[in-house]
Parts: sequence; C-alpha cells; structure tokens
Amino acid sequence: MSAWVYMGMVVIYVAVMLGIGYWCMRRTQSVGDFFLGGRTLGPWMSAFAYGTTYFSAVLFIGYAGKLGWGFGIHTMWIVIGNTLIGTVLAWKLLAGRTRDMTVRLNAITMPEFLRARYDHRPLQIVSALIVFIFLVPYSASVLMGLSYLFEMTLHISYEHALYFLTGLTAIYLVMGGYFAVALSDFIRGIIEFIGVMLMVYLLAHRPEIGGFVQATGRLLGDPSAAPALGSAKALGAGSWLAVTAPGWLTLLSLVLITSFGPWSLPQMVQKFYSIRSRADITRAIVIAGVFSLFMAFGAYYSGALTHLFYGPKLPPELIGPKGPIWDKIMPHFITTSGLPPALIMVVVLMVFSASMSSLSSLVLVSSSAIAIDLYGAFADRHANPRRTMALLRTMCAVFVGCSLYIALQRPVFIVNLMIMSWGSLAGVFLAPYLFGLFWKRTTLAGVYAGMAVGLVCAFTLFSVWGSDGVPLAGAITMFLPLLVVPVVSLLTRPLPQTVIDAAFVDAPPKP
Repeated sequence: MSAWVYMGMVVIYVAVMLGIGYWCMRRTQSVGDFFLGGRTLGPWMSAFAYGTTYFSAVLFIGYAGKLGWGFGIHTMWIVIGNTLIGTVLAWKLLAGRTRDMTVRLNAITMPEFLRARYDHRPLQIVSALIVFIFLVPYSASVLMGLSYLFEMTLHISYEHALYFLTGLTAIYLVMGGYFAVALSDFIRGIIEFIGVMLMVYLLAHRPEIGGFVQATGRLLGDPSAAPALGSAKALGAGSWLAVTAPGWLTLLSLVLITSFGPWSLPQMVQKFYSIRSRADITRAIVIAGVFSLFMAFGAYYSGALTHLFYGPKLPPELIGPKGPIWDKIMPHFITTSGLPPALIMVVVLMVFSASMSSLSSLVLVSSSAIAIDLYGAFADRHANPRRTMALLRTMCAVFVGCSLYIALQRPVFIVNLMIMSWGSLAGVFLAPYLFGLFWKRTTLAGVYAGMAVGLVCAFTLFSVWGSDGVPLAGAITMFLPLLVVPVVSLLTRPLPQTVIDAAFVDAPPKP
C-alpha cells in the first residue's frame, strides 16, 4: 500500500472531523455551548471524551516505548492504577459532586470553580495563568508523539507533520468547541477501541513472539515459554529485563502520577462539568472503566512486547548519541514487525484519533484560562458573550502556536515533558480541588499554601533531580500539598458561612 493511499485515508478522516466541527459550529451559540456542550452530554459521549483525553500519542508512543522497554510486563501495574483509580474511582467520587457544585457556583472552568468556592478573585487569575503555562508543554508532547508516528509510517518529515497537525487542530476546534470534540470523541473512541485490540493481537502473534499466551509467559519469566531467549535466566531475577527497569520506586511514582494526577487536571475535570445529570454517571463509570482498561492494556502490553521482538538490545537505528531514542521505539516496532500495511494504517488512525482528542481538550481548556478566567476576572463574561467567544477562539489558535514552538525544539523524552506537566498541575490543583469538594473547613490560606508548595516542589525537584528523577519528583509534588492544605486550614480563619453554604447547600425551591 503506497504512501498516497495512506494519505488518502488520513485526508478522508480529517474531512469527517472537519465536517463535524462545521456542523457543531452552527449549533454553538454561547460560551457554555462552546466550552461544555451546554451540559447536555449523555454517559457514552462523556465517558468516551474522558477516555480519549486520558490516552493520547504520549501513551502509545512515549509511555509504551520507554516504559514498556524499561519495565516490561510490570507496566501492568500502571494499567491497573489507570483503570481503577484514574477512571473508575475518579468518576465514582468526583463526577457527581463536581457537577452539582459547579452548577451551584455557576462555574465552567477550574479557575472559576476555585474563585467561587473560596470567594477570592485573585485565585482565579493565578490559577488561569498556571493552567495556560503548564498545559503548553503537555500539548507539545502530544504533537511530538504524533509527529514521530507520522514521520515513520507516512514518511512525512517531523516538521511538516507538526505544521499539519497544529493547523488541523486550530481549524477544527475554533469551529465547533467542546460539542464537536465530544461528538468526534465518540467516533474516535470506537476507532481506538478496535485499533488497539487489533494491534495487540497482531503484534503478539508475530513469529518472533509466539502468541499471547506464550508472550505473556516469556515476559513473566516462564522458562518453558521462552525458548527463543535461551535459558530460564534470560527472564529471571538477574535478567536484562530486570536490569533495564529503573526501579520499583520509579514504577510506583508512575502509577501514582498517572492515576491520581488526572483527578485534578482541568481537561479531565471538564468532563464532569458537562455530563447531563447524576443519573448518567453510573453508566458512564462502566463505559469509561472498560474503555480505559483496554486502551491502557493495549498500549503498555504492546510496549512490553518490544523485549521479545528486539531481544536484549535495541537495534542501532534506535540508538542515538545520548542513548536510546525512546520516542521512536513504538513507531519503529509497529512499522517493522510485519503487520499488514492496512492494519498499520488502522494503528496510525487509532493513535491519531487518541491524540486529536487529547489535543482538542488541552487547547480548549488552556484557551479558556485566558478568555474566560483572566478576562472574566476583570469583566463580566456574560455581559458580552460574543466578545468572550471571539477571544476564546483566538486563544485556541495562540495556544496551538505556543505548543508548536516547543514541539519544534524537540525536547528530550516526551514522557518527561508530560509527567512534568501533570505533576505540576496536580501539585497546584489536586489538594484545593479535593478539599474544596469534600471539606467545608478548607480555608483560603490553606489553598494558597498548598498551591505554593506544589509550585516550589515542581520547580525545585524537576530542576535538581533531572530527567531520571522526574517521576518521583512529580509524585512528591502532587501529594505534599495534600498534607499542607489541611494543616494550614486548621490553623487559619475559616471562610464565611455564606461562602460555604453557596457551595454545599442547594438553593431553596422557588415558590
């Protein structure tokens, strides 16, 4: 199958997505429609929007490659954490309460929620700046992962792929907003679900790997299932598989940051704001949980299979001047493993779909930080909705441009870029958000103390420990504020009762 046929399939896919964006643009009348879809999304669209935002090219390219090679089958702990904690528990604990409280407080963004919950306008400004600054590198990491895949499968240069993807994202999102994202996420989610299952099955059944059962046995160290690797010791305690693993502390940090981190990421929490009603949440939990399990398993298991395909050493083309080129392992594995060309294209479209979902949510949330939160902190965004909509669309384009600039610099390891972004945002927002939802005694001083500790940890630990310490630094940055906020809150003046009632007490029914 020629590159022109591949490109034709991509063009058809893009045309469908742009058509959805145009159709949604015609029904997008307000800021609430643009950012939340009017809070009218049912369980399937909400669950798929959550799952497709969670898992992007960073998972399938960066995480699957570097972590699959580094940890092998032990990445299944990350799969369990992402499914049970990052998805099921998040929906169970947070979705209903978040939706109810944001409706009471008339908030549609994380900064707006924090301002209304703690009755402090400067908190909205600070939060908005943090959202915009730290989501830019995350967005850049998604663009990088997808561009590497396009470079190795469609033979498009990295730079040209970047320009194409950023242009497509800007046009598509500026047109339709969140409803376009959610509707296309449902379509993309189906493509991803089918694609990831096909990918795992076909990669596991390569002659070098031997099938799913045998491959799993070899990864677990069963000597009877590992004839291709020689002896039982090849996958035993002292094997190359164990030696290449960075350590259990790093693995635990990765489980925590990728599972608890999404609890407070603005682009993930947004999915709880937009669901139609509490009654839809139970079904959304099941749908999102199943989707997350299959997506995470497919990515990490495929990454672990690289051990069985390449053997104890990566091929020379994946070794650069400074060591392994982690971000190219999965694209190389997919394109050289003997998959039928048509199925390689299915995998490409799957990763493309996941990445466009994540990228769209990131751009939408980040642009809202300026157009809704910064602008709304100084002017009533409801007074001139057309101006707010225009600013929101403009900032979508600006944010994409900033992400493009970072991606063009090719920072080292997109995995580290994403973890730094997740760790920093979770360090700032996780404690204020969780305590704001569940604990009435949380004070403004406690919130500022927790956010300050999160920022200081992020800048200090990421700088001092370097790339090898990024996962542990991210986990510490995320969890330390959870200790600081309650301690400071107990030592400082509580919020006025009227502020607490506004967040926790339903308004009396109108006569």
